[in-house]
Amino acid sequence: QVQLVESGGGLVQAGGSLKLSCTASGRTFTMGWFRQAPGKEREFVAAITWSGTITTYVDSVKGRFTISLDNAKNTLYLQMNNLKFEDTAVYHCAASRDVDSCMTRLDEYDYWGRGTQVTVSS
Repeated sequence: QVQLVESGGGLVQAGGSLKLSCTASGRTFTMGWFRQAPGKEREFVAAITWSGTITTYVDSVKGRFTISLDNAKNTLYLQMNNLKFEDTAVYHCAASRDVDSCMTRLDEYDYWGRGTQVTVSS
């Protein structure tokens, strides 16, 4: 099993920025970010292949969020700019142990972090 640990969440005003980090205890392939707001299902946010050459974003964050990966450090990042109240959620990082196709479904990932809270105030 690979353990994932997120950090970087916090409270920010609308229009502000935050950068999330996720460190993996071992080597993985495609990694991604999902988020879950209270009372709602967990949804896909962004994903990146291990090479960093392919990225995918949900439409609502395109142009505002940037996903990146430092392979040498086994660390995933999510730079979030121009944050909106609707971005408020617990953000989870995820990783696949053997698939590298920039997946968007929950069941396509094998490892999950416990999450970090992002709260955007109006």
